[in-house]
Amino acid sequence: MSSVHGQGRKTPQKRKTRSNTSKSKKEKAMEKLEESKEVKKTSIRKSSYSKQANTPQVNRLLSFGSQPASFSPMKYIFICGGSISGLGKGVTVSSIGAVLQLHGFSVTSIKIDPYLNVDAGTMSPFEHGEVYVLEDGGEGDLDLGNYERYLDINLGSTHNLTTGKVYSKVIEAERRGDYLGKTVQVVPHITNAIMDWINITSEIGVKAQDKNELADICLVEVGGTVGDLESGAYYEAIRQFILKKGEENCALGFVSYIPRISGGELKSKPTQHGVKELRSLGLSPDFIVCRSEVEVPHELKQKIASFTNVKEDCVYSAHNVDDILFVPELLESQGIADALLRRIRLVSQTKRSDKWDQLITRIKTIKENSKDAVKIAMAGKYTGLQDSYLSVIKALEFGAINAGRQLEILWIDSSKLKNPEDPAWENLKEADGILVPGGFGGRGTEGKELAIKYARENNVPFLGICLGMQLAVLEFLRNVCEISDIGHEELHDNCDKKAIVFMPEISKTMKGGTMRLGSRHTYIKDPDSLASKVYYGASSVYERHRHRYEVNIEYRKLVEEKGLVFSGEDGNKERMEIIELENHPFFFGTQFHPEFTSRPFKPNPCFYSFILAASGQFDKIGERSDLEIEYSC
Repeated sequence: MSSVHGQGRKTPQKRKTRSNTSKSKKEKAMEKLEESKEVKKTSIRKSSYSKQANTPQVNRLLSFGSQPASFSPMKYIFICGGSISGLGKGVTVSSIGAVLQLHGFSVTSIKIDPYLNVDAGTMSPFEHGEVYVLEDGGEGDLDLGNYERYLDINLGSTHNLTTGKVYSKVIEAERRGDYLGKTVQVVPHITNAIMDWINITSEIGVKAQDKNELADICLVEVGGTVGDLESGAYYEAIRQFILKKGEENCALGFVSYIPRISGGELKSKPTQHGVKELRSLGLSPDFIVCRSEVEVPHELKQKIASFTNVKEDCVYSAHNVDDILFVPELLESQGIADALLRRIRLVSQTKRSDKWDQLITRIKTIKENSKDAVKIAMAGKYTGLQDSYLSVIKALEFGAINAGRQLEILWIDSSKLKNPEDPAWENLKEADGILVPGGFGGRGTEGKELAIKYARENNVPFLGICLGMQLAVLEFLRNVCEISDIGHEELHDNCDKKAIVFMPEISKTMKGGTMRLGSRHTYIKDPDSLASKVYYGASSVYERHRHRYEVNIEYRKLVEEKGLVFSGEDGNKERMEIIELENHPFFFGTQFHPEFTSRPFKPNPCFYSFILAASGQFDKIGERSDLEIEYSC
């Protein structure tokens, strides 16, 4: 029997050999063409992260929105919200991503914002919170900051999809004649462009822990609430995307508010109506995350599952916790990872990591055993909305966690410091450290200068960021160098002498996307400087920028002779990036924004050193925290 099978295998093999030798040149050419197509597809799948996040593949496919791209075998989890906005979808998405990472999967993320703005760069912080700067210079929604912090990845501008971007691409394609005379409509052209964008952006490798890697799972958050007029095209695109991709490769989550009325009763009606609205769009959620002040009881989960046709073990409580860093563990404890992996046909790749458990334990230990909290005075103009400084707040928190201290932020409206009798001065003088963050416009800048002067004269640890650094230079020139009539070009139109000047290459007419943006190298001149110590002996650092004005280098020599040193500069030695003050315990300023690269397990060195200085741990400056060392190993 075996010999017969053996002979049966030989004959076809000989035929195959003969057929190969008899192939025509045309057939061989066709085979090579097919092979080259496969190689090209593979290379796109394995493409690494581009600094501009605007690869030729992305531009090509987005320009032809009426011709959907072929879909890759990646897994997608879409998350939308109902009832009200501001529920914390961004934290929920980030936490789900962190949980999936614990099971060995690489995760990327996309934020959809249905507004017509091209990006968040021109939006008021009072209306939209902070503008988050990405590595490639993209100005995005603050939720992208949540993704980067929780997942420890670097995203690009294409990871923030707005209606302004989509319509711009489609209109450009129409003007070029790419649609060959067809009537351009929301369906199919806009929806196809959205699908293309999601598909191709998910294929861009994310930079994680100094490595480029292609993600296994892409999380897509839809901003706003289900039923909003401006988001209709996105839900239609998602419906079609899931249909084309296959339901086994996609999951849909719904984040909903569970209000608590008088008497303490939790109500599920808004969730029921939200799911009903979602179904009217042709979509049914696979899981529901319930945002509530208190834990959602099992009985209410059963009721929600029954009325929404969602499995009972796929309804999760995301109630208020002491620290939002506890949210990943909160969701993981309810089995969200296991349910999601089953839904998208994946199996846990590794033994579950306990790094978030360790972080939670550390935070709780600090709260129980820590000495008095370190008090940081935040002197700014947007103190009425703390989301305006979200990344700065998080960077301070991560620095405090790694320094083993509790944190108390003293919010100071800098405009009130002009009055020496204002109670704001009591808070400033009570602080262990003073921070002046970035900003635009003249309001409150006089008060910021006064706060900087107080920190300089009283040896209070100081950190100035962007405008904060510029004002530190201006204050020094006015009060130490005794040039009273010097000013800042943005703030003082009538001054002939300018300490801070407009950068010559920046547009004075177009505001959006025209600043000096994104990650750039800063070179540290002196290995014995505070900057070198803060950055663990590095000779250069790579930090994110967002500014139109810079220090006037005409005053560099004078300032340094008086003791304010420019210890960091750009590659051309024309732009001053870091300042430090001699004979001061910690007086440090940066033209860049170090808050955008701070992570829970890897705090930015500027903030970590600032917290160490403010808490009296000067001897630890220049040493990495034990938490960072353990995580990096």
